[in-house]
Amino acid sequence: MISFILRKILGTQNEREVRRLKPVVESINALEPAMQKLDNKALLLKTGEFKARIREKLSDYRAEEMEKEQRKKVEKEILDEILPEAFAVVREAGRRTINMRHFDVQLMGGIVLHEGRIAEMATGEGKTLVATLAVYLNSLFERGVHVVTVNDYLAKRDSEWMGPLYRALGLSVGVIQHDYSPQDRQKAYSCDVTYGTNNEFGFDYLRDNMVVHKEERAQRELFYAIVDEVDSILIDEARTPLIISGAVDFTTTIYEDRRPLIEELVRKQRRRVQEILSEAEKLISEPEKCYDAAVKLLTAQRGEPKN
Repeated sequence: MISFILRKILGTQNEREVRRLKPVVESINALEPAMQKLDNKALLLKTGEFKARIREKLSDYRAEEMEKEQRKKVEKEILDEILPEAFAVVREAGRRTINMRHFDVQLMGGIVLHEGRIAEMATGEGKTLVATLAVYLNSLFERGVHVVTVNDYLAKRDSEWMGPLYRALGLSVGVIQHDYSPQDRQKAYSCDVTYGTNNEFGFDYLRDNMVVHKEERAQRELFYAIVDEVDSILIDEARTPLIISGAVDFTTTIYEDRRPLIEELVRKQRRRVQEILSEAEKLISEPEKCYDAAVKLLTAQRGEPKN
């Protein structure tokens, strides 16, 4: 009864979350008329303006001297400040380029994704469009954003579908496919936004850790990613480990060279163990000898004179 009353007063967790996000959505909506007045060039220039503001803020904090966790906190604070205006820009770009305007509920989903949490949406509610909000916002740091899909088809489809929106705002878009060469992968990863499957991202990460020269790596330092169908990828797909192997540059015969020595050592150890066991069995079968042997051992350990 008490829990029912509290739910009525405070609302469910989802209702409380919606109330928290509503003021941010209202701020984004308030900016929409101003964004609609901008021409395409002015809308594009907004991206450069955001990046300049980020660089200025980071210079105030001396970001290069901060620890990793502290830097992440500062970067999030900067993006949270830019978020309403950045989301309003993405909404207007979506309306002009792909004829899709983000609804309020999709803006909420974009905020949740930016915060690094899971947004659950039913089929047809526009998850692909929702991702563009958080992708654009985090791409402003120019460190690369990955969008992880469940298969190559969706990776290519989504990159082509949302590509005009990103390009209208000055962002480059790449996609990783299973048959790409190392050069193609480097080019795709150098883009502001890179689409691909969890397997391709995972194997490229493993391959990058096997290269000899740093220049041979495909990926940049990992920064931010959005995972589509997160339950499938992080639970179902995660049951199959990603394993990679490579040929060595030289062969060795050390195992064959040492094998006879090891086998001889094992034979001697086995023979010695059998001798100890045989002696133990004899002593056990003759208690008097066993007692005498124990006395001699104790006497030797104590250093006492023998009788």
